Amino acid sequence: MFQALDIVETEELQQRWNRARSLLARNVPQADGLLVLSRINTYWCSGHLANGMLWLPLEGEPVLLVRKGLERARMESPLQRIYPCRSFGDLPQVLSEAGLPPVECAAVESSGLSWAAGRKLEEKLQGWRLLDGDAVLSRARSVKTPLELQKMRLAGERQQRCLERDLSQLIRPGMSEREIAFTVWQEYFRLGSLGMVRMSGEGEELLLGHISAGESGNYPAAINSPVGVRGQHPAAPFMGYAGKVWQSGEVLTLDTVFLLEGYHTDKTQGFFAGDISEADPAIRSAHSFCLEVQQSAAEMLKPGITPAEIHEHCVAEARRHGFEEGFMGLGDNRVPFVGHGIGLCLDEYPPLARSFTEPLEEDMVLALEPKVGLPGKGMPGVENTFRVTPQGGESLTGESRELICL
Repeated sequence: MFQALDIVETEELQQRWNRARSLLARNVPQADGLLVLSRINTYWCSGHLANGMLWLPLEGEPVLLVRKGLERARMESPLQRIYPCRSFGDLPQVLSEAGLPPVECAAVESSGLSWAAGRKLEEKLQGWRLLDGDAVLSRARSVKTPLELQKMRLAGERQQRCLERDLSQLIRPGMSEREIAFTVWQEYFRLGSLGMVRMSGEGEELLLGHISAGESGNYPAAINSPVGVRGQHPAAPFMGYAGKVWQSGEVLTLDTVFLLEGYHTDKTQGFFAGDISEADPAIRSAHSFCLEVQQSAAEMLKPGITPAEIHEHCVAEARRHGFEEGFMGLGDNRVPFVGHGIGLCLDEYPPLARSFTEPLEEDMVLALEPKVGLPGKGMPGVENTFRVTPQGGESLTGESRELICL
């Protein structure tokens, strides 16, 4: 009676399995396979957002074990080996039934489990040697397949259309941050966004993004972001505050996320209430600096360059132009990165940060977001989502531009 809304073809999944296996051989060579436990990584491996787990052996098709939604899993995933399960303890028996050899050592997605669930896994798989497999999955997902890039390009085009064109006809000074957030949300939904934002960072949550007018851009942040936001309520510090109105002479920072068919793009667009000639010179100067440093950093997004080199370049430019104090956030809002990987989650590997020295690879996708917090004035800045290419970063979300004046 029912048909899947979308199916990821086996050939696409095989590309992902092959990359994960290559990284498994390099990082955890003693493992007999990779045990995937989070819903999003199970989706990446199978095409189904499973309530369960997936075993990726060194050869052959993975085995998907499903606690709830077996019928849907068999509709959506092209995998042939899909089995019901009740607990971690079912795994050895299911693998045996699937014709796979006994497992002695497994790489495990440990970040996909709570402390309690991790202890239960060790208890149920006492005969297995369990090793950390998180790096395998994060690095495997960081390089996008042609299909993933196609989805992200389409998401980026729609996000650019909304932020750079459509919103100018829909928002105006005098609206509250919350009213502006609702307008962005409505337009994103109209253009096909799924609405939610998936975060991989432990305990992190986000809804739409940050809508920050004036000094809201420096409001104490609740997540690992340079942009401050008052939010809707202390229990939901996202989107924008109904009590803050965008006023004449203020910069409006829209740092928002578009999600299309599971894949995110991240873009920040700045607006100014009034004529640009009326803007505080500090705001104009900071925004122009962010445009320049994003351009120079995007040119560095080539295979072989390290995130640390890009971070160092951006920090040095901020220092040289006199923006060191507020670069990437004021005070406690300052973050130790200038960008981040993005894909099925907003915050993916690798961060563009000082301690990350593994070279970039072609077809990685990263959000580059130079911003400057100005005391009493807000946070000018830009952000676009880029693909790493031998010629430098290819923007998937359009070209940054001067503040849009309304």
